[in-house]
This record gives sequence, C-alpha cells and structure tokens, in this order.
Amino acid sequence: MNFLRGVMGGQSAGPQHTEAETIQKLCDRVASSTLLDDRRNAVRALKSLSKKYRLEVGIQAMEHLIHVLQTDRSDSEIIGYALDTLYNIISNDEEEEVEENSTRQSEDLGSQFTEIFIKQQENVTLLLSLLEEFDFHVRWPGVKLLTSLLKQLGPQVQQIILVSPMGVSRLMDLLADSREVIRNDGVLLLQALTRSNGAIQKIVAFENAFERLLDIISEEGNSDGGIVVEDCLILLQNLLKNNNSNQNFFKEGSYIQRMKPWFEVGDENSGWSAQKVTNLHLMLQLVRVLVSPTNPPGATSSCQKAMFQCGLLQQLCTILMATGVPADILTETINTVSEVIRGYQVNQDYFASVNAPSNPPRPAIVVLLMSMVNERQPFVLRCAVLYCFQCFLYKNQKGQGEIVSTLLPSTIDATGNSVSAGQLLCGGLFSTDSLSNWCAAVALAHALQENATQKEQLLRVQLATSIGNPPVSLLQQCTNILSQGSKIQTRVGLLMLLCTWLSNCPIAVTHFLHNSANVPFLTGQIAENLGEEEQLVQGLCALLLGISIYFNDNSLESYKKEKLKQLIEKRIGKENFIEKLGFISKHELYSRASQKPQPNFPSPEYMIFDHEFTKLVKELEGVITKAIYKSSEEDKKEEEVKKTLEQHDNIVTHYKNMIREQDLQLEELKQQVSTLKCQNEQLQTAVTQQVSQIQQHKDQYNLLKIQLGKDNQHQGSYSEGAQMNGVQPEEIGRLREEIEELKNNQELLQSKLTEKDSVIENLKSSQTSGTNEQSSAIVPARDSEQVAELKQELATLKSQLNSQSVEITKLQTEKQELLQKTEVFAKSVEVQGETETVIATKTTDVEGRLSALLQETKELKNEIKALSEERTAIKEQLDSSNSTIAILQTEKDKLELEITDSKKEQDDLLVLLADQDQKILSLKNKLKDLGHPVEEEDELESGDQEDEDDESEDPGKDLDHI
Repeated sequence: MNFLRGVMGGQSAGPQHTEAETIQKLCDRVASSTLLDDRRNAVRALKSLSKKYRLEVGIQAMEHLIHVLQTDRSDSEIIGYALDTLYNIISNDEEEEVEENSTRQSEDLGSQFTEIFIKQQENVTLLLSLLEEFDFHVRWPGVKLLTSLLKQLGPQVQQIILVSPMGVSRLMDLLADSREVIRNDGVLLLQALTRSNGAIQKIVAFENAFERLLDIISEEGNSDGGIVVEDCLILLQNLLKNNNSNQNFFKEGSYIQRMKPWFEVGDENSGWSAQKVTNLHLMLQLVRVLVSPTNPPGATSSCQKAMFQCGLLQQLCTILMATGVPADILTETINTVSEVIRGYQVNQDYFASVNAPSNPPRPAIVVLLMSMVNERQPFVLRCAVLYCFQCFLYKNQKGQGEIVSTLLPSTIDATGNSVSAGQLLCGGLFSTDSLSNWCAAVALAHALQENATQKEQLLRVQLATSIGNPPVSLLQQCTNILSQGSKIQTRVGLLMLLCTWLSNCPIAVTHFLHNSANVPFLTGQIAENLGEEEQLVQGLCALLLGISIYFNDNSLESYKKEKLKQLIEKRIGKENFIEKLGFISKHELYSRASQKPQPNFPSPEYMIFDHEFTKLVKELEGVITKAIYKSSEEDKKEEEVKKTLEQHDNIVTHYKNMIREQDLQLEELKQQVSTLKCQNEQLQTAVTQQVSQIQQHKDQYNLLKIQLGKDNQHQGSYSEGAQMNGVQPEEIGRLREEIEELKNNQELLQSKLTEKDSVIENLKSSQTSGTNEQSSAIVPARDSEQVAELKQELATLKSQLNSQSVEITKLQTEKQELLQKTEVFAKSVEVQGETETVIATKTTDVEGRLSALLQETKELKNEIKALSEERTAIKEQLDSSNSTIAILQTEKDKLELEITDSKKEQDDLLVLLADQDQKILSLKNKLKDLGHPVEEEDELESGDQEDEDDESEDPGKDLDHI
C-alpha cells in the first residue's frame, strides 16, 4: 500500500494529525477488541469517517473490514456497517469535488481500492455469499458494493463471478425480493454485470430474467412507469443486443407478444412526460434490437413474423399515424417500423395497406414521402422516412412495381385530386432543395434495385417540362439537370440513380447512349482537373461511363464497347480513368455509409452515399477496370462465353422445371402411396380383428364343450353323450344333404322313365302303322307276348317309383319330427351312443366345417348360455331323460336303416332300368327284322347309351358322396 500512502502524501489538504490517530485507534479496536459491541461501535465510527477521509480509511481499515465480514457474520448490524464503509471507500458516486484533477484522482482511487479488494477472489465470493442474507441491512449495502466493484473494474469482477459456483444465480434472486429498493438496485447490479459479457448474458437469460423483468415493467405501468422501467429496459437491451442465443430464447418464450401493451399509448395530445418519452424510446430500441439488419436473416424474419402475428406491427403503425406524438418518438417509431418490415413480404404488404386518418384517406407511404420532400421538416425525421421507404422496397419486387407504376402515364390521376408516391418522388427529384433531390433520387434508385423489369418500365416515364414543348423522358431530364451544374449533393444523387438504373440493363444503356450529348459530357467531366469537392462527381461519372461500356450490347453503331474504350484512351487515358474511378471508394464518407443500411448522418452535408449504392460500387469497380483493359478479341470471346453460359442457363432452367414437375408428381405419388398404406393398414387391422374374433369363437366353443364334458364326467354312462354335444346339428345337416341327394335321384329317375314312356309310345305307333300297311303280315304270338311283358315291367317300375317317393316323403316327415325333437331336448339332454372313434371322427368333421357354421355357432352360444343357466335342472332331469335318449337313438338307427333300404331299392331300380333298356333294344331289333321302320334310331340308341352310362355312373357317385 505504499503507492496509496504516496497518494495521501500528495494531497494538499490532508487530515489533521489527531484524525489520523483516531482512524488508527479505531482500526486497532476492530482488530483487537474481544467485545462485539466495541467492534461494532468502532466500525460505525469508521463508516462516518469514510466519506470525508476516504483514502486514510481505505488504507488502514480495508483489511480489518474484510476480516469482520469473515468472522462476524452472525451480527447483521456490524456486517452492514462494514459493507457501507467499503462502499464509501470504493464508490465514486459520493464525490462532489469540482476541480477536474480532483475528480480524475478520485476515479483512480476507486479503481485502485477495487483492485486491492478483488485481488483475493475469495473476497468477491464472500460478498456473494452475504447477498444470500435476507436482512435488509446486509443485502442492500452488499448490492451497492458489488455494483460499485463492477463499475470500477467490470471485466475482472465479471470473470470472478462467472467462475464462482452459483454466483449469477444468487444475484438473480434479487429480482424476486419483495423490497423495491433492493429489487431496483438489483436491476442496476445486473446491468453492470451483463454489460459486454455474452456468457453472463446467457446465464442470466436462462435464469428466467425475461419473465421477471417483463413482470416488473408491467407492474410499474409499462411506458407510464418510472425510472425502474427505464432500468429494466436497459437491462433487457444488454441481454439481447448482439446475442443471437438470447434473442432466439426471447422469441421462443413468446415474450415478443408481451411487448404489445407497451405501445398502447392512445391518441392524446398530453400526457407525454419526459420519463414516458424515455421509456418509449427504449422500448422502440428494444424492438429494433430483435429485428436489426445485423442479426442473422433467419432470426430476424422469425421475429418479424411474430411481431405481425401478435399485432405489434399494427400497434406501431397506429403510433405512426397518431397525432400529438413527440418528434423524437415519431422518428424512432418510423425507424422501428422500417426494420420490422425490412425484407419480410407479409409485413411489407401490410404496411402498403395502412392509410392515414385523413379525409380522404391517403396511404401511409404517401404521407411519409410528403414529409421527406418537405424541406421544413426536421432532418432526422426526413432521414427516418427515407430509411422506411428503403426498407419497404428491400427485396420487395411487388412494392417496387407499385411505386414505378404510379409514374407511368396509364396510372397517373388526370383529375389531380390525389398525389401519388411517384409524383412526390419526381417533385422532390427536380425541386430546388438539394436534400430533397438526393433523398428522392436514392428512393427512386431503391425502386429499381435488382429489378430489371422496373428499370425497363421507368424508361416509359415522360415529363412535361413547359407549355408548348414536347415531353421528355425521365432519363433525359436527369442528364439535363446534371449538365446544368447544380449542387454537388444533387448531382451525386442523380449519378447514383443513373448508375443503379443502367447497371444490369442493356436497354437502359442504349437509351442513355442514344442521346449524343451524354458521352461527351461524361468524358469532359472526367478529363478536367477540378478541386477535391468535384473529385467525387468525377468518380461517379467514370462509374457511369464504365457501366455504359460493361453493359453495352453494341446495338448502337457509334457507341459500341470498342469505340467507347478508344474514346476513353484518347481523351482521358486508361490510367487516369481508373484513378478517377477509385475516388469513390476512397472518399471518407464511403466507408461510413457502407457499415449500416440506415442513413444516419449528423447533418445534411454528410448525406452523400447510400448503403446499397456502396455495395454496387464494390461489385462493379473491379469488373469495369477489367473491361477497360480488355482487347476487342477478349470482348468477343467473353461475349461467346456469355452466350454459351446463357444457353447453358436455359438448359439448366429447362431441366430445373422438369425436375420441379417431377418433384410435384413424386409428391402426388407419395401422397397416393401413403393413402394406400393407410387403407392397407386399416384393412389389415380389420382382418386381424376378424381373425381374432373367429379364434375367440373357436376357443369359446371348445371351452364350452370341455366345460360341459367336465360337468358330466362323474357320470360315466353320459360321457359319450357329453362329447356328442354340438355334433347333433352336423348330423342333422348330413341327413338333410342325403335327403336332398335322394330327391335329385328321384327326379333323375322320373325323367328317365318319361323318356322310356315316350320311346314305348313311338314303338307302339310304329307297330300300329306297320300293321295297317301290311295287313297280310301276321305278328307272331311270341312278339305280342314280349310286348305285354314289357308293359307289365314298366307298370311294375312305375309302382316301385311311386312307393319310393312315398318312402322319401315319409323320411322327410320323420326328419322334421327328429329336428323338432332335437331342438326340444338339445338344452336338456346329452347325446349318447357312439363310440370314441366315431366321436373323434365327428369332432374333426365339426372343426373342418366350423368356418361354414359361424352363424349357427352364434345361435349355439345363446343356447349354451341358457344351458349353463339350466345346468342344475339338467342334472335333475338326467335320470328321466335316459329313456328319451334311447328312443331317439332307436329312431336314429331306424332312420339310418330306412336310408340304407332306400339306397338298395334305388340300386335295384337302376338294375331294372338297365334290363328294360336291353329289352327295348332287342325289341327294336325284332321290329327291324319284321320290316317295321324305326324313326331316329341312331339318336335314340346314342341317347339310350348315354342314359345307360349316366345311370351306371350316378349311383356310384351318389354312394361315394353319401
């Protein structure tokens, strides 16, 4: 501390010897006294002396005060005194010295004491731990002391707090303190802590600082709040400015939506206090931080989108069109709206639709342009309007077309009742105010920026100069004003407009060169040796002439590229031309304008360059220099290369279009595939559900069979009957099928008998005709006997068929009775009488036919349910039902025997039919031998043969089927 003693010795007005001794005694008492009250009184005395004798107390007492903080933490009063004393030593806020040297010495003293305090990092950590104390007399002086340390040596203290465990988190608790004094001073502490430190800014943001600060602003009344709102806004700016991570966190946390109430100021002519103006100014700046052009484009556009969706942009436009708003607030609002709409099409379209509350309503753009070209408006307001117009047109080809269209003859209002944006720009372009000339020229240049279509459209604009004279084009009028030797600011603005207009537009270059006075004017301006003020104009003229060469399509014979380069070499010289071209980028205001898009100038005379124009100069300066030094052969090669590249670009564009179409088709096919997949999944789900239902029915069916078997397992005589449960319907179905087959056989036999009857009748008729024709012939007695026998056999066959039909009818009746009986006794009787082999065979047959009997299974489920309810009654009726089961089994056996007899009779009938056919055939042969003709003999024989084959095959098939 020798250097501090030297400082003390250098003071002209030092303390009296007795006062120095007093400070020494007090320090000794703090260090050696064993009573807490004595130490507390000594520290209180040092506090009272620390303001007036800051240096002496700091030199002698700082070490003792730090020791008190370490050892006497249980007594909040002595800790508070010690913190207040250290704050008085380190802080410069209480100094009221007037002389400059004394002030500088005081500031050096504060930084020196701060350096001593933080030399031991444990001191800062100790101070952070003391801030956890809730006692007001400890926390508040601790906050003030730490704030003073950050103000003196911010980066060093920030680093110590950053590496301290939970250091930042402890400080964030101050914002939640219910005592406003501590909370407000905590905001000031965080301001100093977050200044220019991205790491701490991120920690503070993720410690829920945005939520707490916005709550404080809302509680304090938003823009109508006091100094606390201002401090919170400054802290928010520290957290968000140039910190992309925090900006994204602020947007993702939906905190932008909470900014809208800030700007609900109403349309009042009063109530704009100085604090409210300050608060609203900071709020507007905070919005601009989120949408600054220096932010990443993606982050900016997302914030712009959120501001439109939550209505923040609409609220700003309301302030923009309101009356009674202070000039500085209006200017900052225009700048804020400018950056909110810059480069975002949706916001730009909305701004184009905003109307001022006038009668009749006028677009906000027109109202703002009226202020820009009005020389009586404040300079900063005119700059803000120009920036707003530039941001409205930035990457907005639709807006550019709307502005240029107001200049075209077809859209100009002939009545003159309304003023368009194009008319205002032309009025400003040719007014007597050089600042209006420059602003209008730059605004019109932005309407042409990177838009070849509007550059060509602007060539159609015609201006009426005076009565009786023909109108001249806008391009010609600009060159005429240039040649008249107006102010430098006007000429610079017009040259920037012409350079922007002609760049990347060969048609505009041709129109410019078509005026034979333009090229001599430019070469004359470049070749002259003028003063420093005119060097910038010479450089811009060189740039304009270079653009006329580089973008020349050689459509004018007298001003082809080669001839213009020869003209430059003869009248100016290539080296001199390049030197004059370099005057632009070497100008002192060029680098300033190239830094930020906003035209921010201290005074009108500094308003020379536009930001977008500086980018154009940087892009064209090198290519123009190369074009000047190129030979004609190199130009031809370059043109060929350009044509090849154009063809290549056309091919690439064609393939891009094809790829785009294929992509669309692919997307459609993908959608179809996804739709089909969804349908397939739904169908598979339905199939799975059906399969599971079928399996469930199977399981339930088998379970019910097993359950019924178990219930009757103790009665051995009824075990087979239990296994027969569920088989009865299948047997009935089988009997039904056999009856149907018998019916079919009967019909078939009946048809055959009919055919045989017809054959016999034919034979009879033929025999009768033969008897009439040959009366002399005598039929032998043996033939007549054979015919009689044949008739008798036919009669017998018919009777047999009739008896068989009667038996079948009887069988059907018995079958119906059996079905009725089985339905009556199915719920109470278990079928019995088959062997285990037959039961197994029938069970297998049931399982095979299960899919065809799902409907009957559902009916069985209902019957089985009733069966389970009546199971107790069934057990009681088992004894009485045995006889009934025996009767049913006997009837079943009788029915099966009758079916077997029917089959045998059918076989016998078939044999009889075969014998009858044989006899008929032999009878036909006899008739032939007797000389009686037989009609359709071959067909009858073939038909008979087929009938015999069918009859021989059908019985076997029927038997196999049965």
